[in-house]
Amino acid sequence: MSIFVIAEIGINHNGDLSIAKDLIDVAVSAGCDAVKFQKRDIDVVYGSDFLSQPRESPWGTTQRDQKEAIEFSEEDFSFIDTYCKEKGIEWFLSCWDLKSQVLMRKFNTKYNKVASPMLTYTDLLQLIASEKKHTFISTGMSTYDDIDRAVEIFKANNCPFELMHAVSTYPLRDEHANLRMIDTLKTKYSCNVGYSGHEVGLAISYAAAAMGITSLERHITLDRAMYGSDQSASIEPAGLRQLVGAVRKIELAMGDGVKRILQEEIPIAQKLRSHFDLESNH
Repeated sequence: MSIFVIAEIGINHNGDLSIAKDLIDVAVSAGCDAVKFQKRDIDVVYGSDFLSQPRESPWGTTQRDQKEAIEFSEEDFSFIDTYCKEKGIEWFLSCWDLKSQVLMRKFNTKYNKVASPMLTYTDLLQLIASEKKHTFISTGMSTYDDIDRAVEIFKANNCPFELMHAVSTYPLRDEHANLRMIDTLKTKYSCNVGYSGHEVGLAISYAAAAMGITSLERHITLDRAMYGSDQSASIEPAGLRQLVGAVRKIELAMGDGVKRILQEEIPIAQKLRSHFDLESNH
């Protein structure tokens, strides 16, 4: 089974549909399988006290100014839905509240995503699992008890899922990646496991690809210097093309673990071993 590569646009579009369109184009040209966005009802997710706090941004001086500016509307997602269909790429979302999850149902996307912060939001998990779409469940900043409860909910609803190993720091330090958790999650939960990475660079994602992950998610950006909290942990277009190309090579190179002599090896063996074969006959 080929690794399902997800280009996480998230909020790196900064509320600009033209940037979102460019990022979708980048994902398509790189050969990604899907792009992913995020959706929040900011009043529900953050609350009025937080939203009234000061925050300098290109859009104003409060948290509300910033959060509202980078949040796509239902109409914006209608454009994205149409554009992704034109481009032949899947798209889906991680919703951060119940209202958003219900609102986004109208687009009938093929997949769902549970973001790491939402792993402990039981009501949201129940709602997502009730839709019975294949769901990617990120496991950053969570305990085994948290993961146990999530897995129980999805199994009880007969909803297909896979876990994604993740560490929720932005950017992730190499020594914190703990990729052996991929095997741990596979063994403990007897399910497919992907990797959602927030590191700088590509090496860790290559290693994850060689460990038998079934999905790979990385944040993408047009420029890591752009405004936004996720930009520095994201991959620029050239890096994304390099990543997908390398992942596909790694998949091919892993093989099946069965020892065999290739037809192409036989003439080489005959040539390189002929001297030893002659000597052994004397």
